[in-house]
Amino acid sequence: MKDNNGLVSRRHFIASSSLMLAGMAAFPAELPFGSYRSVSGESIRLGIIGVGSRGSGIANILRNLPALEVVACCDIISEHLQHGLDITGGTATAYSDYRRLLDDRSVQAVIIALPEHLHYPVACAALDAGKHVYLEKTMAHSIEEADDLARFVKNYPQLVLQVGHQYRYFALYHKIAEIMERGWLGEVLQYECQYHRNSDWRRPVPRPELERQINWRMYKEYSGGLMTELCSHQVDIVNWLTGSHPLRVTAIGGIDYWKDGRETYDNIRALYEYPDGVKASVSSILSNAYKGYSLRILGTKATIEVQQSKAFIYGESVKKELTTVDGVTGATAESWGQGEAVPIDFVTPDGENRDPTAYALLDFAACIQTGKKPFSNVETGRESAIAVHLANKAADTGAFQQWPGLPEG
Repeated sequence: MKDNNGLVSRRHFIASSSLMLAGMAAFPAELPFGSYRSVSGESIRLGIIGVGSRGSGIANILRNLPALEVVACCDIISEHLQHGLDITGGTATAYSDYRRLLDDRSVQAVIIALPEHLHYPVACAALDAGKHVYLEKTMAHSIEEADDLARFVKNYPQLVLQVGHQYRYFALYHKIAEIMERGWLGEVLQYECQYHRNSDWRRPVPRPELERQINWRMYKEYSGGLMTELCSHQVDIVNWLTGSHPLRVTAIGGIDYWKDGRETYDNIRALYEYPDGVKASVSSILSNAYKGYSLRILGTKATIEVQQSKAFIYGESVKKELTTVDGVTGATAESWGQGEAVPIDFVTPDGENRDPTAYALLDFAACIQTGKKPFSNVETGRESAIAVHLANKAADTGAFQQWPGLPEG
């Protein structure tokens, strides 16, 4: 049904979209990953290097994934190490030196959940030790490290290196990619990404001397801050959905609210330019949590808004009205209105409502067993790492940053 201007009416869009989305949920697209099924019946034996907030969170998820068994934990902070051991029920071997864990022949694969500046050297050491690697994002602490790790992995074709961009394993985003491929959004030229919080983003410190070890995200020596720790998730998704990487980026950031000795920004806004005129704005702030995590995909026919665990599609409603324009009664003006929200339904690979990290870990196990390439791999991880580090560099220098190897302009 069309209105007098030949455009799809809002009511018709909502009705037809609901039916189509229901049909798509019933017949989901084949995902590039799935549930792990052991051929031998044995679990893959894991060591977790770094059992702070993220590492212990992964350890908790692994308790419900029998395909993977935590047999070793490592951390230099005794409280973290004990917490990791408690999660495993005290059955894992404890290490305070990751090199000792890498020497443990019972360990087949490692999860590296260390501060960002240690990702590259520990991943290289783990590959040298013959271990499969699940490496938390952001993959490396610099563009140079990201490039070098991508080259280094080629020396170990028999080993798996997967990067922890877990939203690539969230079925919701695969449903969104299918909707885009079917052309329901029309031409997509704009993405708006935010990851906002209202907190100082600090972790409690049991002893003053542990400040920089526990709150490493606040210091440039150890972390790229908001861009690498938060925004990298959405930058990685935009890279995937566009099938490309940015051409250049400009950004501005500052320490304007939490003036507490931190070195990484408490707010940053970046604007990326992709091929074919596509733009992506990315922001992260620590002084307001309105809509917190949000990704908006703006097409000429419709918009998708992605929240933390759900998404909605909105049809574009365009009509012409007679009104007073520049003092001339009866002149024509165009008014734009957003359609009503239609929820996007999706089906997980196993029908369970797991954390996206669980599906990423199951794919890690499947890749180890079958030798297939992870959906989030060293090449996609490299591109996401370069993109976020370029944004930080743009904010630091006040100058546009080009993708390495591309001509200026």
